[in-house]
Amino acid sequence: MKVQGNQFLSIEQLQDQYFNRNRQQSAALTSDGRSFQDILTGKTDSAKEAEEIKFSKHAANRLVDRNIELTKDQVERLNQGAAKAGAKGINESLVIVDSLAFIVNVPNHTVITAMDQTETNENVFTNIDGAVIM
Repeated sequence: MKVQGNQFLSIEQLQDQYFNRNRQQSAALTSDGRSFQDILTGKTDSAKEAEEIKFSKHAANRLVDRNIELTKDQVERLNQGAAKAGAKGINESLVIVDSLAFIVNVPNHTVITAMDQTETNENVFTNIDGAVIM
């Protein structure tokens, strides 16, 4: 039923206007020619890259105090360990890389503390809900 000569639209007209499945929806483009989907995809990709592990002030001080220097390979494995912990739903993880132990807050991608083999002589770690050995 089409209502003519009235300021109101009929249900059919509204359906045609908002739910027309045959109509091609044109993507609104930004001034640089990218669609919202392109921008969103770029943001999520950069967020994944930005998930590289950070060191808290406490952890950075522990690294300096204990003369621990990490190689690129060790940092990469630490990132991989934190990612594995996150995939398993772990929040506070012990990540062991070579003879180094790190307590990582996985949701924040932040190392809370770091220690070497001489500091872990008791082998007791508290306030963690998972461990990853790399």
